Amino acid sequence: MAAPQRPDRPGADAWVPPDADLDALRAAAPACRGCELWEAATQVVVSSGDASARVVLVGEQPGDVEDLEGVPFVGPAGKLLMRAVEEAGLDRREVYLTNAVKHFRFTPRGKRRIHQSPDVGHITACRPWVEAELRTVDPDVVVPLGATAARSVMGPGVKVSQQRGQLVVQQTPDGERRFVPTVHPSAVLRVPGADRRAAYDALVADLRVAADLLE
Repeated sequence: MAAPQRPDRPGADAWVPPDADLDALRAAAPACRGCELWEAATQVVVSSGDASARVVLVGEQPGDVEDLEGVPFVGPAGKLLMRAVEEAGLDRREVYLTNAVKHFRFTPRGKRRIHQSPDVGHITACRPWVEAELRTVDPDVVVPLGATAARSVMGPGVKVSQQRGQLVVQQTPDGERRFVPTVHPSAVLRVPGADRRAAYDALVADLRVAADLLE
């Protein structure tokens, strides 16, 4: 039996405009009250990139820097990701960046805000935004970055540790979709010492699989 819906997490459906282009989606997102995360966050963080993008990279949620600037993947993990994108041979102009959850979830600790992973309820509440983005962009390949993103766009059965760097083809309500799951760049930053270079190279290799699908 499904868990009862929480009143503070009604889901984003009521705020996602139907058949909207990216400009309309971005304009509508600040009003979203699909879950309670909007209350503590500085602002909603939707996406960067345009509707002609051939690759969509989906992360978990905005971080502290992204929450303050209103743009995804501009913090330390995002800068690492952009280097990996370039090394993998992807054209940044053909990449659309977004997140499974659009508000920063954190725990205050003094003056710092400590990242707290979104739970299943947040992913479910925010999924209508991601689905609308994918319908609008209709990319050649989607790269979920980490387990949260993979669960959002591919479903709960995906195992990033087992399927990373592999082409996974799924039927969706919008037609066939190609996925290449991999780790989130923040996971690379958490790898200590000399092992970090190998973790980074593995991320680049996974992104290169997505790049090769565009040829």
